[in-house]
Amino acid sequence: MGWITLLPAFAAILIGVWKREVILALFVALFFSETLLAGNDPAQGFIGLLERITAVFQSESNTQVLLFSMLVGALLIYIQQSGGVAACVYLLTRAGFTRTPRRVSLLTSFVGLAIFIETNMSILTAGILSRALFDKFRMSRARLAYFVDSTCAPVSILILLNGWGAYLLGLLIDQGFDNPITILVMSIPFNFYAIITLVLVFYTAVAHRVYGPLKHSETRQDVNIGEENIAPTRARYMLLPLFVMVGAVLFFLGYTGNGDLLAGSGSSAVFWATALATLVAYALLLKDRVYSHRQLIELGFEGMGKLLPVVTTVLLALALSASMGLLGTGEFVAQIVGPSLPSPFIPVLVFITAGIISFTTGTSWGTFGIMIPIALPLAQAVELPPALVLSALLGGGIFGDHCSPISDTTIISSLAAGCDHLEHVQTQLPYALTAGAVTVLLYLVTAWLL
Repeated sequence: MGWITLLPAFAAILIGVWKREVILALFVALFFSETLLAGNDPAQGFIGLLERITAVFQSESNTQVLLFSMLVGALLIYIQQSGGVAACVYLLTRAGFTRTPRRVSLLTSFVGLAIFIETNMSILTAGILSRALFDKFRMSRARLAYFVDSTCAPVSILILLNGWGAYLLGLLIDQGFDNPITILVMSIPFNFYAIITLVLVFYTAVAHRVYGPLKHSETRQDVNIGEENIAPTRARYMLLPLFVMVGAVLFFLGYTGNGDLLAGSGSSAVFWATALATLVAYALLLKDRVYSHRQLIELGFEGMGKLLPVVTTVLLALALSASMGLLGTGEFVAQIVGPSLPSPFIPVLVFITAGIISFTTGTSWGTFGIMIPIALPLAQAVELPPALVLSALLGGGIFGDHCSPISDTTIISSLAAGCDHLEHVQTQLPYALTAGAVTVLLYLVTAWLL
């Protein structure tokens, strides 16, 4: 279809910036995409839109993501209203871990780094733990969303002892490489975007300075409305469900992977673990008679209800991603850039192309699947190290993911931090662009030296 395949992505961006309504932006983009797929027939496009939304539930992993997003609402309200979060904040403050905003920022960043096994688990744990701490020091939720979003994927792609590594290994094996593990490991030091992003996170934490729209978020009058003031009770009301969630994710990754954590299903593991953690929180509060069964049920539905806009956003993002996949947006971007790659600029253009595809489709993993069969044979043809081109591809995928309003990790980061989604996208964008610009320069220098 050509350039017209980019219309849904442009529509989502323009409406999102103009109206600051991500649900409307995604809905209109999905309508345009389905209309194009229906041969420019708006009536069939509207029917296709409804069918595409319905089709999201045909995927087990998509349904698990949606249910997980709702269960998080129940889990969050249980640990908040019980006083568990306030109790943890009190303990951390008394122990000296949260005496200054810098320590709070560093604590959040280190939690994000430590849980590299699963990105959603990293985001949720760091976000839930740090909400009240950021409120205490009048740091914006947008800053928290930036910290949790900008640590999870970069550390996962650098350590690779997780589902990311297993997925990429499978893609490399499909390309017929004799030494896929070596190529994957050799790509780590060249993954400049992931490294620079983590450096920026820790610089922001230590320097306690922000810039761009994030600075405006910090200075707004309503920056720290946060949750209502709840008296601390027992830290275990928060810690026990979180420990259960972390442990259960590891267990279920092994279970779904037949003993191999790297081969496990991330969506199933996180969904089951969140359900178990919510059940533990419910049982704990019922046992200690903090709330009655009826009160807990009402509270759980209240928490889930608060996240319905987020769940709707996830639903539309999944539908749009599938629709644009059929439209061929990613393949079109790769094809128009691919033939024009001069040898010394291949890593840079692969990085930019991967970023555009990831931004327009909202999925870094989908970008990897599209680009690896294109970029790595190209690298071999012009005698560039496959590891260098692979690192540019991986970094570009994460770069686009960090900038995209329809990325699932961006949405979940907003959810975990309790931040307006478009505010998170806008405040994180300058940091992603800064890391991206430095990355481009480093790839130019590296490709020239090699």
